[in-house]
Amino acid sequence: MIELDLQCASTSELPDFDEFERWVTAAYRAAAQDSPAELTIRVVDTAEAQQLNQAYRQRDYATNVLSFPFEAPVEMPIQLLGDLVICAPVVEQEAREQNKDPLSHWAHMVVHGTLHLLGYDHINDADADTMEALETTVLATLGFADPYIDRTDETNRV
Repeated sequence: MIELDLQCASTSELPDFDEFERWVTAAYRAAAQDSPAELTIRVVDTAEAQQLNQAYRQRDYATNVLSFPFEAPVEMPIQLLGDLVICAPVVEQEAREQNKDPLSHWAHMVVHGTLHLLGYDHINDADADTMEALETTVLATLGFADPYIDRTDETNRV
């Protein structure tokens, strides 16, 4: 159902391909998608993440995940969702700082980014609540705890 292209441009130790594929597939299915689709995940180090965040969001720091949705012409035979760029050192640092299992945080970033590619967002509180509820449900089906359970205020939104 999902064809995943995983590109590793990071020196960090990463989850294996099967994990990434499992997380993407769970998010895709939870968003009621069942047609064939394709996406790319590029795992990068801090310098590349900072460069992309500056170029596309005008924010001069490395962020955990960037999503680049692709809007394909109707006549394309397969749905290209787009690209996710995940910064491994940021994900690792966040997991440590938030006392989270690193694999759980990786799963969260992949699910979160995949949902962005499917049109979900968290710009306003209502959309954030919808997206976070779906993320929590997907992660629970994968055996992971609610990533927002320890959040004490609204400033901690992904």
